[in-house]
Amino acid sequence: MTAPPFTPTGIRFANIEKRFGSLYALRRVSLEVRPGELVAFAGRNGSGKTTLLRIAARLVRASSGSLSFPGPSGETTDSASRTGFVAHATMVYDELTAEENLLLFARLQGIGDPGARAGALLGEVELSERRKSLVRTFSRGMRQRVAIARALLNEPAVLLLDEPATGLDPQGITWLAHTLSRMRVEGRTVLMSVHGESAISALATRAVRLDAGSVVADTMAGSDMRAILSFANA
Repeated sequence: MTAPPFTPTGIRFANIEKRFGSLYALRRVSLEVRPGELVAFAGRNGSGKTTLLRIAARLVRASSGSLSFPGPSGETTDSASRTGFVAHATMVYDELTAEENLLLFARLQGIGDPGARAGALLGEVELSERRKSLVRTFSRGMRQRVAIARALLNEPAVLLLDEPATGLDPQGITWLAHTLSRMRVEGRTVLMSVHGESAISALATRAVRLDAGSVVADTMAGSDMRAILSFANA
């Protein structure tokens, strides 16, 4: 069953700060991500990329500042509920099969005909033949495919990806690149953290570099895309 039509949705971070005791993970981050953008976040480990994505996914509460999801005309939408998130850890259940994992999350999200949706996605990620296998028997790349399929269950208006190519083989990366390209054409918004230039980062329409929790470069402000992405490998 196809999800209802989505409202093109952006993300607005306004003076976002996140503190863990006296440690600042994010410092007054303000970014306006327009509907349909595919934004790559680059930066060294500990720069704040993962924390910002987790705040966007509403898994972590900011210490201060505000998060909103504006539509094409700037109005706040209710499409915040139509988000998908892939963490660096796959967040799938080892003692369930691939199919059971997707069925569980589909039912939790109230997706109509969860069996059909789970089956379609397992086909897309080329795991149909292993749908009855326990996830604990999977390689890291196969687990990553299940995690990405889970994030796509509700056909999200906003997709958040923390190093999405982790563990994927060349065939998996090709599939992911095709999927992200399709989502961009459809007008969906994608935010992802990356490490350096790759087939995945090459899809970005915008790149932002974080350092010590602050935005220090943004192609929207005239910075060079390649310089930002290359820096991630420094």
